Amino acid sequence: MRSSITGPLLALDTSGRACGVCVWHDGAVLARADRAMEHGHAEALAPMAGQVLADAGLSVQDLAAIAVTVGPGSFTGLRVGLAFSRGLALAAGCPVLGFASTAVLAVMAAPTEPRDAPIAVIVDARRAEVFLHLFDSGALSMGDPVSLPPDRALAMVPNGPVRLFGDGVGLLPMPLPPGALIAPDAARPPDPAALAEFAATHPGQAGPPRPLYVRAPDATLPPPNTRARP
Repeated sequence: MRSSITGPLLALDTSGRACGVCVWHDGAVLARADRAMEHGHAEALAPMAGQVLADAGLSVQDLAAIAVTVGPGSFTGLRVGLAFSRGLALAAGCPVLGFASTAVLAVMAAPTEPRDAPIAVIVDARRAEVFLHLFDSGALSMGDPVSLPPDRALAMVPNGPVRLFGDGVGLLPMPLPPGALIAPDAARPPDPAALAEFAATHPGQAGPPRPLYVRAPDATLPPPNTRARP
């Protein structure tokens, strides 16, 4: 993998309560679109991507890479983003770079103070749980994300100064332990521009474009040979 992506890069996030698309090239955002939504990512993503590419004056064939969040997050949203990115990459003839949505949030939290404190990304996982992913002060992962009830997640947050980031922070029981600081704008969704910049400058940290579910999907298929009831 190259040390950086030099051509235009398209970044996509459909992991949560928003749909975000960004075109990045030469260290800058050429165009972007963001839309808050609980549902409807499948209908929104393709038109948003087409408009962003048009605004940037690019075609699909101009893309050098596509970056996409792989989770944890909404099961349906993740499938939408991954399927779309893989299909678009076939047309563009470029690679797809997968990044954890929690890693994007950690990158967003990294510039906040105190900069030498580790980062605990906490995302609403629904069903009375949160996704917890711990990072060092430079936004490097310290382990795999887990899905836990909020009180158990808080118990796993390191002692001492630590920055809390993600839309699940508000679900934690109060009071927070000493040294735990809620970062500014902590509830923001993954920023496609942050994803684009990180993917363009750190492509070697990308994983495969496969969903990172952390836990089993909410909806499951019936066992084989199970007859549907009328």
